[in-house]
Amino acid sequence: MADRRSFLGLAAVLTACTKSSKAPSVVEQSMAPYGERAAAEASILRTATERTASVGVGSSTTPLQELHGVITPSALHFERHHAGIPKIDPAKHTLLVHGLVAQPMEFSLDDLKRLPAVTRTHFIECSGNGGGELRGVAGATVEKSHGLLSCSEWTGVPLKVLLEQAGVKPEAKWVIAEGADACRMARSIPMAKCMEDALVVYGQNGEALRPGQGYPLRLLLPGFEGNSSVKWLDRLHVTQEPAQSNQETAHYTDLLPNGKARQFSFVMDTNSVITRPSGGQKITGGAGFVEISGIAWTGNGKIKRVEVSIDGGKTWVDAALEEPVLSRSLVRFRAPWVWDGKDAVIQSRATDETGYLQPTRDEIVEARGTNSQYHYHGVKQWAVKADGSVTNV
Repeated sequence: MADRRSFLGLAAVLTACTKSSKAPSVVEQSMAPYGERAAAEASILRTATERTASVGVGSSTTPLQELHGVITPSALHFERHHAGIPKIDPAKHTLLVHGLVAQPMEFSLDDLKRLPAVTRTHFIECSGNGGGELRGVAGATVEKSHGLLSCSEWTGVPLKVLLEQAGVKPEAKWVIAEGADACRMARSIPMAKCMEDALVVYGQNGEALRPGQGYPLRLLLPGFEGNSSVKWLDRLHVTQEPAQSNQETAHYTDLLPNGKARQFSFVMDTNSVITRPSGGQKITGGAGFVEISGIAWTGNGKIKRVEVSIDGGKTWVDAALEEPVLSRSLVRFRAPWVWDGKDAVIQSRATDETGYLQPTRDEIVEARGTNSQYHYHGVKQWAVKADGSVTNV
């Protein structure tokens, strides 16, 4: 009798569920071999642009305002290409280390995977990120103002290990890293950085690198401008001097107001931006509690402090930093806000562990002028209107 009552009870529950608006939906698809996003999230995509003057030259930006935490999904990681994406057979791809070394060495992908690996979380940012802000063309959304920025979990071999195996000579001061794309993209890297924390990576976010991120192998220089983390890496030339071609030096200089230019300004400066609420979004439900959330980062190491202002920079309060706060990685910050339903201007500013405080746009213009589009990191403001809409200031 007990078994019969249990059965009848279960039947009643199932009948009620079928009549309820919250009844479980019918399974429409079996397990897929590779996971897919929910249909309601399918509109969250990168924005891609191409420069029609050159085949394969273009970029795509990350919709940072739609993301949670600090890790950027591999499929949404920004891309910047100078000559398209090469198709490379990983079984045939090798990395040559030569020049001022005791023994030139060539590593296959399998060779590299046999070596001690590390997994670290770091951001990559294009040196031109936010260049429009400096020129006075402010981005309407976080993606448009900061979208050439992403953060991933990277897996690979410390470059130091490879250089030590090849036997770097004492007079070596630079490493010229070269990729296997059509333009043979190359960058000159100081030996000190190569021996500090540079990685030769083959994994991103738990899987192999994607083709647009340098599959099967890329260089990763934590905190340095993105173009120096050469993709499709196949050659490391150890030298005494940096390369002197225009491709490797003059293209990424910062022209100053006095006519001089900064060269090899590798480190990405301390930066932050509020991602919610931010441009293009709307606070619904009227006045009341709103959590302000955003991201901060620095090429100088760790973020020490983030402050938030809700009155256009007149007063500031400390935001909470989500742990762990990692070196040369994005960090998520959060601050409570009880919105009174009136117009407001919100912004954030970050301080790194060296004590450097993120400047305003006016302070950057005063120091550097507006002749260079690189290394912009000024405070970004958002205007919250009484109807809840958020726009760029």
